[in-house]
Formats: sequence, structure tokens, C-alpha cells
Amino acid sequence: MEDPVTKLNGPALILALKTAVAIASILLALSLVALKAGKVRLHGQINLVFFLAVMATLVGFEVVLRLVHPGIYDWIKEDPVLLARLRIHLGFAIPSALLLPVMLYTGFAKKAIHIKLAVLFGILWIGTAVTGIFGLPHG
Repeated sequence: MEDPVTKLNGPALILALKTAVAIASILLALSLVALKAGKVRLHGQINLVFFLAVMATLVGFEVVLRLVHPGIYDWIKEDPVLLARLRIHLGFAIPSALLLPVMLYTGFAKKAIHIKLAVLFGILWIGTAVTGIFGLPHG
């Protein structure tokens, strides 16, 4: 039987990440719908699922990238256009990932700050989704 890790390649991993970002974006949209409907508790519960899903995806991605298949993105690094697209994407993705735990904490404890940070997070997440889904190659 063939080892599934040997079948794993950069474009396949990017496609999986695009799918994860799309699903997470749907969760985030549902969270906003719940908030608009006045269901603050549901908003928080959906956001917790969003947080856990994004963090699990990031950890899984980093394990594959750093431990399982370290050279999986060499093809992007070798192409200046793709590397520029990746850097733009990471310019949104890294700050949004760093802001996620802050958003979770302020959502529970500091509502006024949470609302202000939500605008920044929304901009960063939209940038993450758009540059990831439409800017990175998967085939």
C-alpha cells in the first residue's frame, strides 16, 4: 500500500487550506448573522468553533510544513510571482492568526475592546481569505 504522505504535494495542501479558509469564513459569517439576530451566546459559541477550527488547521499545516514534508513549498519559493503572492497572503494571515486568541479573550472579558478589534480582525480575515483563495495556486 502506498504511503499517503508521498502523495501529499504543495498544490494539494494549498487546496485543502483554501477549503478550510472557506469553511471558516462561512462560520464567521454565521457568527455575524447570530449577532445581528441578537443571539450573543450563539455568536460566541460559533466563534469558539471558528477559533478551534482555525487553530487546529494552523497546527496541522505547520506540522506538515515543518516536520512531515519540509520541502513541500519549494516550488513557490522558486517562482518570484508566487512567492510575492504568498508574502501578501501571509501579511494578512499572520496578524489575523495572532489576533484570534485576543479576540477570544476580549469576547469573554472585554466587550468594548472586542468590538473595536472586531473591525481590524474582519479586515485581516477578508484579506486572508481573498489572498488565500484567489491568490495562491492549487494546481
